[in-house]
Amino acid sequence: MTTPVVSIAYHSGFGHTAVLAEAVRAGAAASGATVHLVNVAEITDEQWELLDGSDAIIFGSPTYMGTASGAFHVFAEATSKRWFTHAWENKIAAGFTNSGSKSGDKLHTLQFFSVLAAQHAMHWVGLGLHPGWNSSSASEDDINRLGFFLGAGAQTDTDQGPDGVHKADIATAEHLGRRVAEQARIYAAGRAAL
Repeated sequence: MTTPVVSIAYHSGFGHTAVLAEAVRAGAAASGATVHLVNVAEITDEQWELLDGSDAIIFGSPTYMGTASGAFHVFAEATSKRWFTHAWENKIAAGFTNSGSKSGDKLHTLQFFSVLAAQHAMHWVGLGLHPGWNSSSASEDDINRLGFFLGAGAQTDTDQGPDGVHKADIATAEHLGRRVAEQARIYAAGRAAL
């Protein structure tokens, strides 16, 4: 049995995205992965090495002004050193984001993450869930209540602190962590079998 290493490279401006990062961590750990949380605003040389040694990297950022935060963009640009050496080639990648609005252009942030992953020749893993809260019998407590496919999207009211992150969004982030850990395990086992 292969134990995948999953790293969560995230930025959180006000604590909401950190709650989601912790949920992703819990989901991946529940699936048997070794998990590292890396706050990209304070990344160290040792944490860069953790990312380099990971089987999967999950990107996370709040959506500000229709894209990932400035701190995440600085991190993304710094990954060019990894791009030159193909350090992240064939790793699993995924992403999550939070904003104050139901849409808030979160899809653009997830697309930014997926393009970053594609530039590194990584393999993107989507959420793998049908949308919730899209019928008269559904509720805002459904997993994937905002209906994203590319990654996990969350919405937190702007006047709420980190404790206000919706429980369905936390469950969706946990699901993403489990899914990535499972896919990383399958990919690593397939590589080992070759």
